[in-house]
Amino acid sequence: MINILLCGNKKVFDGALSELISITNKTKEPITCYIYTMHLENLNPDFLSIEDEQVEFLDKVIKRKNNENKVIKVDVTDLYNQEFGGCKNETAYCTPYTLLRLLADLVPDMPDKLLYLDVDMMAGGDISELYNTDVTEYEYAAVKEKYGCIFLYPDYINAGMLLFNLKKAKETNLLDKSRELLRNRKLLFADQSAVFYSTTKKLLLPRKFNEQSSFKRDDTIICHFCKRLVFTPFPHTSNFKQWHIDQIHKVFKCYKFDNDLNEYIKLKEEFEGSKTEELVNG
Repeated sequence: MINILLCGNKKVFDGALSELISITNKTKEPITCYIYTMHLENLNPDFLSIEDEQVEFLDKVIKRKNNENKVIKVDVTDLYNQEFGGCKNETAYCTPYTLLRLLADLVPDMPDKLLYLDVDMMAGGDISELYNTDVTEYEYAAVKEKYGCIFLYPDYINAGMLLFNLKKAKETNLLDKSRELLRNRKLLFADQSAVFYSTTKKLLLPRKFNEQSSFKRDDTIICHFCKRLVFTPFPHTSNFKQWHIDQIHKVFKCYKFDNDLNEYIKLKEEFEGSKTEELVNG
């Protein structure tokens, strides 16, 4: 069983759907996907938990690939308020939902080995190659951050993909130390920096397990559609995600995931159609 963790609110549905399609199309081993979510309307009216019907549809979709696959919604609202409510990084550069992965040691019955993935990722190959990496002696495995390892620290990580050894992380208090940092110190990259500064021992993996620059490489296992710097025709950033299909084609010249994304389009239409039918039928 491959245990995956995603985090977010109702707006991560497109990312979760397209990403899980890409994973289950290429990975035969059964997958359990946990989705940490919360409602935080006091901070932003759009901060609403992922909906039950969205989770049920995701579960149905991946069960079509393998009946042992499943998606589990985990509401961590109370835990978040207890650990991060009103903290210095609650209004950081990204949403508070990026902090939810740092609660994994507090959520009951989580597996010792857990693959956290951002929702703006697609699987280019069988993720069992990544998941089966031996992290027995490490708190986690990660890939260097494409800019941070140049401008900050040579071993600075990108936290979009973290292969956690939760047993080891609990022994070293990795996540507890990370939460303490976030409560008391304003950090430039919030959760990512908190994990980096709190690390006792990590395993650095090849870039194919979190490719952040080239979207056409044949060996890529995890492709990360994160924000990137573009220098032509003038310096600017681009932040197109995998579900921005026209831009992925036009800007990135990436057609690697077209089969997955065509399936995503059809399934998204199926989901929207079922919602419309429910409204019509009352």
